[in-house]
Amino acid sequence: MNNFFERRYIIAGIFITVILILLARLFYIQVIDDRYLYYAKQNVIKQYIQYPARGVILDRNQKVLVTNELVYDISVTAKDVKPFDTLEFCRLINMTKDELEKRLAKAKIKSPGRQYPFEKQLPPRLFASLQERMSEFPGFTVQPHPIRTYPDSTAAQFLGYIGEVNDDKIAKSGGYYHPGDYIGITGVEKAYENVLRGQRGVKNLLVDSKGVPQGSYANGALDTAAIPGERLTSSLDIRLQKLGEKLMANKVGSIVAIEPSTGEILCFVSSPTYNPNLLVGHDRSENYTSIHENPYKPFLIRPIQANYRPGSSFKPLSALIALQEGIITPSTTYYCPGYYQAGNRRIKCFNGEQHGLVNLSSAVTESCNGYFDMVFEKLINRNGPKQTDTSFTMWRNKVAEFGLGSRLDLDLPAERPGYLPKASFYDKLYRKGSWRSSTVISLAIGQGELDATPLQLANIEATIANHGFYYKPHLIKSIGDKQITKQEYLIKNDVGIDRQFFEPVIDGMQNVVDHGTAAGSKIPGIIMCGKTGTADNSHGKPNSVFVAFAPRENPKIAIAVVVENGGQGATWAAPIASFIVEKYLRDSITARPSGIAPDYYMNANLLPEVKPKASAKKIPADSLKKTVVKISTSPKFKTASAPVRKKPVPVKLTAMFTNFKDDE
Repeated sequence: MNNFFERRYIIAGIFITVILILLARLFYIQVIDDRYLYYAKQNVIKQYIQYPARGVILDRNQKVLVTNELVYDISVTAKDVKPFDTLEFCRLINMTKDELEKRLAKAKIKSPGRQYPFEKQLPPRLFASLQERMSEFPGFTVQPHPIRTYPDSTAAQFLGYIGEVNDDKIAKSGGYYHPGDYIGITGVEKAYENVLRGQRGVKNLLVDSKGVPQGSYANGALDTAAIPGERLTSSLDIRLQKLGEKLMANKVGSIVAIEPSTGEILCFVSSPTYNPNLLVGHDRSENYTSIHENPYKPFLIRPIQANYRPGSSFKPLSALIALQEGIITPSTTYYCPGYYQAGNRRIKCFNGEQHGLVNLSSAVTESCNGYFDMVFEKLINRNGPKQTDTSFTMWRNKVAEFGLGSRLDLDLPAERPGYLPKASFYDKLYRKGSWRSSTVISLAIGQGELDATPLQLANIEATIANHGFYYKPHLIKSIGDKQITKQEYLIKNDVGIDRQFFEPVIDGMQNVVDHGTAAGSKIPGIIMCGKTGTADNSHGKPNSVFVAFAPRENPKIAIAVVVENGGQGATWAAPIASFIVEKYLRDSITARPSGIAPDYYMNANLLPEVKPKASAKKIPADSLKKTVVKISTSPKFKTASAPVRKKPVPVKLTAMFTNFKDDE
């Protein structure tokens, strides 16, 4: 009997224990763990991401550079897919059956229970034929999504483009980005991603057993609204940008213009360019491949990524350093016999031209190589030949103050620093103590190992225009209604040259345009101070370079133009710069005494001929590239550097200019 009662208590205890466990489990499921609530809701509630419109980007005069338009993205929840008419679905969205099956298989592996991107950026016309039949395709949903559109199809490299996030960016975003989201890849879109992207919203909808929405859940109490991205106002002037891109069409090179008093960039041309509208919409992938494979590299942001030898545009900077160091005075003279003898090296002036007796200003005006070689040797030899490396380092440090050899920290990603060699470079190249001023004499006239970006060249001109300081160049003026107040943009960066030394150099630069090497580009009624350059290029003809600022008093614009393989600076770069300068100062372009006109430069083709490799595939042409042809005709207008020839001269891929006094 006692055993019976003992067993009864044991059995009762087991039942009580089981009941307590079940109760505890129910409490955990219903109160503590919300997973089951989530699963239950998934059967009746669907969450739809509400994508915000990215912030619009404006030019300095509130003209729209980029805005948004709606397209439609298809997502799929693999576990909800039921048998459907695949051929009809493929027809509606213009997709092959093989591609559909491949994407479904990927969705089943990657995210079987959640929405997964299936097809991106359907245009409104395709969505219109699809939306009424979505109930026939269980598991698929369509959501509106704003994408970029470019009203003027301009400033592609400045604006950059957006693209779908990859796994790496998703992992680094701390949970912000999800598959199918878009992110800035290059340009301003990347640099200002955090303010342009806005904040996603969520809309909760009740759905029936077939997944068809039946209305808002809880009257929208749990919905969150999408918050559009901030508006950006850039420093660009769309008038200059469009003119610059037309002038540089079918040419390789760059234009950068800066407002000296603020550091704001007015014009940012990289050529060849591309139509930014090609990188949005349903055909984005094919268009991207075409642009990427273009041999002229439209994706290269030449104003900040291309390195060029400054050539003679560097000479004013050399003169300023020599004046500051007391090596020369404005009245220091040099007799030019047509060359300069540096050790056993003879460096000729352009075409061996004899300049005779020159002082500082006239040496700048006539671009006398001999004068600046003489100045450079005095600087490097001032402490004796055994201290060449020490004197060279002092010279290099002075040059670096102008922003060469380092990034200017533009508010755009992927800026390159150019190249300003150190003494250690020559120590390795020639052995320490065995090189002299004559070894590196080519640096005196902006050649040799010296490389600069067009942005750096324009910034040097802004520095000269300001008589000794510059503000850091930047591209964005305001975010929303707030002006950019970054302290770094408000600081005067002094280059260590006394103000008094700029006038004689600027005198020479004014004479360059008034009656020197760039006389053909003189603007009636505007005093423009500039310097031509014909810079060595290892890939063909020299690069045509011109740097300038205007007007002389209270300068409003500083500019640098580089036309690759263009030859003399006066031939191509100087006229292009003069049109940009006048357009900014007057909003018009007047007739020039030299007879030059913008149409000639817009229509000229200087693209170097591309020799395809035997095994290379045919490269699709982008929207701007024209067929490279040989031309044999006289120009319609007089040139910037010389009168029109009486007889036509056959040339290839260049303008029909006679030789004109220029620099090396």
